[in-house]
Amino acid sequence: MLGFNALVTIALLYVAFLFGVAFAAERRAARGRDGWLRSPWIYTLSLSIYCTAWTFYGAVGYAARSGLEYLTIYLGPSLVMLGWWWLLRKLVRVGRAQRITSIADLISSRYGKSTLLGVIVTLLAVIGVTPYIALQLQSIAQSLDVFAGPEGAALGGSSVALWSAIGLALFTILFGTRNLDANERHHGIVMAIAVEAVVKLGALLAVGVFVVWDLGGGPAQMLARIDASPIAAWDQQSGRWIGFTLLSAAALLCLPRMFQVLVVENADEAHLGTASWAFPLYLALMSLFVVPIAVMGLERLPEGNPDMFVLTLPLDAGRDGLAAWAFLGGFSSAASMVMVATIALATMVSNHIVVPLWLYARSQGAVMSGDVRAMVLTSRRLSILGVLGLGYLYFRLSGGGAALASIGLVAFVGVVQVLPAMLGGLFWRGATRSGAAAGLVLGFAVWLWAMFLPSVGDGTAIPASVMAQGPFGLGWLRPQALFWTGGLDPVLHAAMWSLTLNAAAFVAVSLASFPGPVERLQGAQFVGVFDVSGGPGGWSRGAADAETLLVMAQRIIGAAEAQALFARAAAAQGRAGALPEVTPNFIRALERDLAGSVGAATAHAMIGQMTEGVSVTVEDLIAVADETAQIVEYSGRLEQKSAELERTAGALREANAKLTALSVQKDGFLSQVSHELRTPMTSIRAFAEILREGGLEPRDQARFAAIIGDEAGRLTRLLDDLLDLSVLEAGQGRIDLRRVRLGEVIDRAVAAALPDPGGLRLLRDPQAETVEIETDPDRLAQVFINLIANARKYCDTGRPELRILWHPELGAVDFIDNGPGIPADHGRVIFEKFSRLGDPGRAGGAGLGLAICREIMTRLGGAVRFLPGPGGATFRVELPRAVSPLAIDQPAAV
Repeated sequence: MLGFNALVTIALLYVAFLFGVAFAAERRAARGRDGWLRSPWIYTLSLSIYCTAWTFYGAVGYAARSGLEYLTIYLGPSLVMLGWWWLLRKLVRVGRAQRITSIADLISSRYGKSTLLGVIVTLLAVIGVTPYIALQLQSIAQSLDVFAGPEGAALGGSSVALWSAIGLALFTILFGTRNLDANERHHGIVMAIAVEAVVKLGALLAVGVFVVWDLGGGPAQMLARIDASPIAAWDQQSGRWIGFTLLSAAALLCLPRMFQVLVVENADEAHLGTASWAFPLYLALMSLFVVPIAVMGLERLPEGNPDMFVLTLPLDAGRDGLAAWAFLGGFSSAASMVMVATIALATMVSNHIVVPLWLYARSQGAVMSGDVRAMVLTSRRLSILGVLGLGYLYFRLSGGGAALASIGLVAFVGVVQVLPAMLGGLFWRGATRSGAAAGLVLGFAVWLWAMFLPSVGDGTAIPASVMAQGPFGLGWLRPQALFWTGGLDPVLHAAMWSLTLNAAAFVAVSLASFPGPVERLQGAQFVGVFDVSGGPGGWSRGAADAETLLVMAQRIIGAAEAQALFARAAAAQGRAGALPEVTPNFIRALERDLAGSVGAATAHAMIGQMTEGVSVTVEDLIAVADETAQIVEYSGRLEQKSAELERTAGALREANAKLTALSVQKDGFLSQVSHELRTPMTSIRAFAEILREGGLEPRDQARFAAIIGDEAGRLTRLLDDLLDLSVLEAGQGRIDLRRVRLGEVIDRAVAAALPDPGGLRLLRDPQAETVEIETDPDRLAQVFINLIANARKYCDTGRPELRILWHPELGAVDFIDNGPGIPADHGRVIFEKFSRLGDPGRAGGAGLGLAICREIMTRLGGAVRFLPGPGGATFRVELPRAVSPLAIDQPAAV
């Protein structure tokens, strides 16, 4: 069997290898040769920190204890990546636009760059992730204990966990806090995580192949063993499945380490496209052999720890090399999570707790203070040590004996308390800082009481009497039976009450309060991140000079980077020197760059001190807003007038839309008329020149002359239409009234419009058409011709039909075709000049036909209307019951 000391040596060599990988990646990034470091595959592999020691070791133990329920931990993140990519894209876009450095920075920046909210989220994240860090330390201790001989037993599990914490802290400090990056990206850590992702996936697959083909005798026999094991019995509770799936989905968005790699470390928004399918595939491979390993472990090692089957099965079979590889896979799972989680938490602690306290203690501001850069780096390094110290403390207090999965669920429920404030901030402009704070505090308190404190240990944090009877004998406040809901699963109980009360308080307080000016500006930036590009404007009483701002920036992001930033800004402004003019746009850009190093709230406070001298706080702006609200309240009597103006404005907008449509049609008409006039004139001129040159056959002469005649007729018809419409609009022209049978007018129109009646089938009632009417038959026939010709042009069915119906009770004639009809919104403009019913090239005319029909019927004292409805197009020609046409010299109203 592989000795304990040998295993420690392998682990140290592996850590040295990771050190070399991280160092090489940092060197390449510093030299600008980081193209492959920004590839979508490195980004996807970095997401594998979701697969911690819980999924590497604990998933097998989870399957051995609870069957297929372990799959919920993989289903949730897969559903988010596959189905919620729009949410991930918005998070990444917001993170880049606002220079977000952590999930606390996201919440703080969204709600008016609130320092208080940053502190609340930071404390929640630190306490919530503490059990998760303890889980990683416990997994390392347990895995080493599996290999421990006499030399390992003397060391003890607590000592192993302590030294592991110290070693991971040193590695994280070396590569996570070497400098302040304006984008807060850590190429060395990310590259090390990508390598660890390959190691742990390969190790788990290797153990799985060994179990199935070596110990199990092949897939067929392995399937038979699975069918015979208790795991195969489908005894799953739907509530737990749904609850745990949603919980793991939310954890992907809210875990600080996942937010770090998903949003902060994202170098290109397009990488989400690859990750949306590659990461679920990675999770599927990680879960592929979980059940076979659990089944074989229960069969061969029934008294063993199910969480350690990945190690104990190869060791039991004498495969020391495979066991060592599996140990490195589990160590990679734990180490990658600890490194990224501590970096994220240390960033949050320094940006939202340490730096604001430092600024508050030094009223002179950043220029007169010490080295901001050194202070931030020192605070982050100390924060890393403190976070890992808390994880080790939880490991000692909890006894280190709980199942890995149960510890992970405690952390999941804690960190997802950020979800209501996150989603509300991204999609609801009315969400307020007060609502977010109320929801976070209430949800955090419920989680502490109902889940975190009971998980520390029996009677350690909450006495057994309180667990059984509630505080002060109040049974409805028992930690695991709140509001008399005993009997629920402890995880679902805590998640249900904490998130429900969190969301309810968030919504209720947001509705009862009003967002401040900065909150409203930030809300618009977050909710409409795809519609806006610039940052919100600021309000300052004065402005610092560029030299002072440069000194401050150098103290935060370093001299070289600060000078390069100011030089780029000066070049963009067209200034010859290295210092730009201090404009509002430059101040906003500088604040965003500083936010990448110290967080949005802290950067906002520091810039405020520098540019304002005396800080204009959000409270000042709220006071101004309150005064404005009082003025608005006294002007309530103007609401009625405002409503009337709104209706008038609506009518004007509608009229403007109609005029715009007509203007577009007029432009099209002028272009069409120009084309229609030019085309026949060109043809006439060309063929006339050919005829003038002579030498043609008589047959060609006749054909060319016929073409000239046709083109001249076409030109004449166009000019006739224009002249006819002009005469009708001017109220001129002669109207010849006489009595005539309706059928005769329709016959004339059919003969003129349908020289070949085979193309359109007419359905008429000759008996009804014998009615006599008093009208101008020529003008009425012109209207009928236009309607019949339009039906012939636009009826696209296989057997086009046109029904002509006389309504004696209405004194009207309907023309109904069976074509596709006319959209209802076109019915308002089809009778206007220059309007055409379809494609201009297909219509062939200039869009004057229906306008002429309207003017003719107005002259005759009737009307022509379009009747919207299902089916084909329907036009109704209404004849006057008592014909009394307008006087010839009286213009018609248009």
